Amino acid sequence: MPIQLPELPTDPHAPFPDPRRALREPDGLLAMGGDLSPPRLLNAYASGVFPWYSDGQPLLWWSPDPRTVFETASVRLSSRFRRTLRQSDWIVTADTDFDQVIAACAHAPRAGQPGTWITSGMLDAYAQLHRLGHAHSIEVRAGPRLVGGLYGVSIGRMFFGESMVSLASGGSKVALAALATHLSEWGWPLLDAQVENPHLLSLGATSWPRDRFLDRVRALVAQAEPPGSWSRRFGTFPARLLASADSRPST
Repeated sequence: MPIQLPELPTDPHAPFPDPRRALREPDGLLAMGGDLSPPRLLNAYASGVFPWYSDGQPLLWWSPDPRTVFETASVRLSSRFRRTLRQSDWIVTADTDFDQVIAACAHAPRAGQPGTWITSGMLDAYAQLHRLGHAHSIEVRAGPRLVGGLYGVSIGRMFFGESMVSLASGGSKVALAALATHLSEWGWPLLDAQVENPHLLSLGATSWPRDRFLDRVRALVAQAEPPGSWSRRFGTFPARLLASADSRPST
């Protein structure tokens, strides 16, 4: 019997189906249709839902159970990797080149994936969210060269990670650890990582039951935090500071 998925209404402000109605196989598939307009995307993330589809597929929406998360104070780098950072000249910034970071994520080869799920429609949609101050990029650079980065969506005091990329060994680890360091300092306790993989687990990610995740999301997105560029707020962060056990940014 073919899967019968709810189809989203045309109103982008309409509520999403209850995530507890999502399929068990494939895990978390909740609905189809709709669009990638900013109101729809912000509505989705605030509901614990995210889009994930490939070219040629309808627009699909997901809320897996369990959910993979980082507690921002608990992201970890191995002792060996931190030792290599002590002599690093890499610097980390935020929102200085969103387009370059998301394009790098889109074009990075992925094990077991013949193409990318970051379609042209996705690129346009998140660029629009970035202009509205809700989508952010983290850039790791060696001089002018991008060596790693990530991007995601912020609502209230909740950050929803979307994708990260290494263009040199360890680049994505530095982006994640630097972001978590700043979020923890700002009082943002949680970073959504969507679906687990061994790499995320090695960096300290944990799996939460979906209901626990949704409860925390509801509370965190309701906290007042105006959207806008993070470039000045984040500043220029030397990656070598992550070599310390306490790598909070200076104020």
